[in-house]
Formats: sequence, C-alpha cells, structure tokens
Amino acid sequence: MLLEIGSVQKVPDFIKRVKAGETKLMGFGHRVYKNYDPRARIIKKVAYDVFDLMGKNPLLEIALECERIALEDDYFVKRKLYPNVDFYTGLIYQSMGFPST
Repeated sequence: MLLEIGSVQKVPDFIKRVKAGETKLMGFGHRVYKNYDPRARIIKKVAYDVFDLMGKNPLLEIALECERIALEDDYFVKRKLYPNVDFYTGLIYQSMGFPST
C-alpha cells in the first residue's frame, strides 16, 4: 500500500480514495482493539530501533502521514480505524530484508 501511494504528497489523494471505497487503508482497525492498538504503540518504537540499525525505511514518512491524517479525520475516528500492530511491522520486515511476497 505504501509503495502504491509513492510519496507523502500523494497521501491525501489516497485517503480520498479510501473514503470513497475505492481502496483500503491497510494496517488500520482491529476486531478486538476498538481504540489505538496498544501493541502498535510498542511496535512503532521498535520500528525506530530497527531503522537505527538497518537504516531508515523510505516509506516511513508516507506511513506517518497516513497515520496522522487517519487519527485526525472523523471518517476514520468514527469507524474506530486506528493503526494496528501490522501497520509498522511491514516496514520493519522490509527494512530487515524480508521478501514482500
């Protein structure tokens, strides 16, 4: 998803597509955690530790902008679509060299 977005400047257009039902915001929402997934807070900190060791993931800025917008936008807040643990683990896996497919 972050690769599809491509740049921070394209995040608002992607968010519009999500709200129009044209695509999904992956890594947001959880069946059990109806507020911000507490594990996501922890893994976000771990992600920064991994980036310190492996180098900053270029997709991080896109991820942070998606998170910022979603946490401020009533569309996502009303639907309780907060980042879950998977949102940052993908960035960690990619930084560590795990294949994406």
